[in-house]
This record gives sequence, C-alpha cells and structure tokens, in this order.
Amino acid sequence: MRLVLLNRQRRVPLNTRWLRRAAALALPRCEELSDDGQFALRALPEIVVAIVSDAAIAKLHVDFMQIEGPTDVLTFEHGEIVVSAETARACAARYSHSIEHELALYTIHGLLHLNGFDDLAAAPAARMRRAQGRVLHDVLKQLPTP
Repeated sequence: MRLVLLNRQRRVPLNTRWLRRAAALALPRCEELSDDGQFALRALPEIVVAIVSDAAIAKLHVDFMQIEGPTDVLTFEHGEIVVSAETARACAARYSHSIEHELALYTIHGLLHLNGFDDLAAAPAARMRRAQGRVLHDVLKQLPTP
C-alpha cells in the first residue's frame, strides 16, 4: 500500500520528512488493529494524508459533517485523511510536545478510523485512544525527536 503525505498549508513550519517516516511506521501497526474485524485499511490501494490550514479543514467539516469550525482530523472512507496544522500547533503547545508529534497522532487516529475504529461513544472511543497511544508510542521509539 502506498501512503502519501502532502503539506497543503504554509502557515506552520513542519518537518515533513519526519512526518512521512512516522506515517510509514504507523501504517503497518494500524493495519493489524481493527475494532470492527473488517480490516478495511488493508484493502485500500493508497492512503493520502493532507495537512491543511484551519480554514480549509473548517470548510470540509461543515461540507461533510455539517459542523461549524475547524477540527483536528477528518477521515474519508476511500483513504483520505485531512489534518489541521494550526490545530496541531495549538494542541502541541498545550501538551508540551512537537507539532510533528501531534500530527503523527492525528494521522494514526485517521488510519484507525479507516480500519474500523470509531470515537462517537465512550467505550469505542476508549479502545481507540488505547490503540492510538500504543501505535504512537511504538513510532516515537523508532524515530529521533523531530
């Protein structure tokens, strides 16, 4: 499977090389984890992760979910994951880690959504948080700090 990471924003400086490596390490781990038993991620020929601005993700958020305002990550079932660099910057500052760390988390979150995880109810959301935490931990152990 091919994973493409595109930086479609210019407001937040990013280490895209590190992000591509993190996504490549996360993908096989996420392929092993499915909350619905379908393992749909394995059937996708390509995953595209697009890093965008808050304005761009807010437009998608309202267009596809009828929810106003920016969000951290949107996942589309055909393999598109859209993440916000500006939201990541704000969260990274709040949690005292790098923007790249936060964007890696968003990418993992999107990959898990593609593989049958959901976060709308408490119990599935807790399973998703545990899974993404394990994957992120594994990825961060293999890469130097961005």
